[in-house]
Amino acid sequence: MLESKSRAIFAQLGQEPNKYNQTEKKLIHYILKELNQAAQDTIQSMAKKTGVSTASISRFVKKIGFESYRDFSVALASYQQSKPPVDLFGEITDDDNTKAIRQKVFSGAQNALTMTSDALSSSTLDKALEWLISAKRVGFFGIGGSSIVAFNAYHKFLRTPIDVISHPDYDIQLMQAVKLTPQDTAVVISHSGRNDDTLFLAQKLKEHHVPFIAITSFSDSPLAKMADIVLLSLAEEVNYRSESMSSLIAQLTIVDTLFTLTGSKLPKATQTVVDTMRDVIEGTRRH
Repeated sequence: MLESKSRAIFAQLGQEPNKYNQTEKKLIHYILKELNQAAQDTIQSMAKKTGVSTASISRFVKKIGFESYRDFSVALASYQQSKPPVDLFGEITDDDNTKAIRQKVFSGAQNALTMTSDALSSSTLDKALEWLISAKRVGFFGIGGSSIVAFNAYHKFLRTPIDVISHPDYDIQLMQAVKLTPQDTAVVISHSGRNDDTLFLAQKLKEHHVPFIAITSFSDSPLAKMADIVLLSLAEEVNYRSESMSSLIAQLTIVDTLFTLTGSKLPKATQTVVDTMRDVIEGTRRH
């Protein structure tokens, strides 16, 4: 669990610039640019190379989630060893040919799935599953790119005995959200966890005491702090990836995991729904 937490911390470094002051940004820049060297640094050598005091470094590592510089150093070394080779995953350059771009894009997706899997604890998934199957109704919410994940979740969970709702229009999502009750459960999806419209919807859920699960990429985002359960979708994006496609793949896989867990928990009821829907859809096809 500690290793998964460390991977999540390092994967997110530099992705929320407003969270850090100038001194901390200098440390982050050094760590990300000189990962191999930073993993071998003592606190004194890092202070010398970055021009940041040892006291500031100590405060920084505690801020990002480590008890001491030693814990940070051990975790960084482990993370550095686990990263994919640079030639398989990294920034796409003008010189990259089709094969190189293909390798980097697919490696990015594989890396996102690995990091996300490592960060998801069985206990958190079990709790989310219990909320889903015990809810009177489940609402899936997301806007922009996250609406794709929300509607995919809705499409999948229609195949279960759970009563589910979703809609691509934001105003209708708001109306659906305020109709939910404490006996229901909401799943709110947002890559950044900082979109104002998403946060407004989440606030309405909180005001109506609706328990909700957040699927997001940032553990310290406003959405994550508001949520009752957080499922992190982690990814290290390459350039030309402004919509965070690797994170989207990870989010879709989280949804698929929850759906599969639901099917295994409610096998007979789910199979009955699946069979009924399969028969109906089959009737629309020309033979």
